[in-house]
Parts: sequence; C-alpha cells; structure tokens
Amino acid sequence: MKVKITLKRSLIGQKPKARETVRSLGLKKINSSTERELNPMVEGMLHKIEHLVEIEEIK
Repeated sequence: MKVKITLKRSLIGQKPKARETVRSLGLKKINSSTERELNPMVEGMLHKIEHLVEIEEIK
C-alpha cells in the first residue's frame, strides 16, 4: 500500500530528531508531498512526526 505524505506544519521549534525524520522522508517545505510504500520503517517515522504531516492512502 502506498501513502501520500504532506508536510503541514513548520519545523521551526521542533527537535532535531523530528527535523531529520522529515528530511529523510524527502519533505522540504510546507505543503511539499512525497509518495512512499508503507512498511514498518516508514510507519515508525510517521508515528514520530504525525503532528507535523498529513497522511493519505493512495489506491
């Protein structure tokens, strides 16, 4: 299953680990999006930054 991940909140004031996680997913600016295959590694990353992103399932 693929998911579309969109950065919805600013990284200003976020902890360095959260910033690194967002960057490693390929997100740079607010409203930037990326599509990823959902696997345990990506799920864990999304769990850590779920307050910053919007996640949509792609059919």
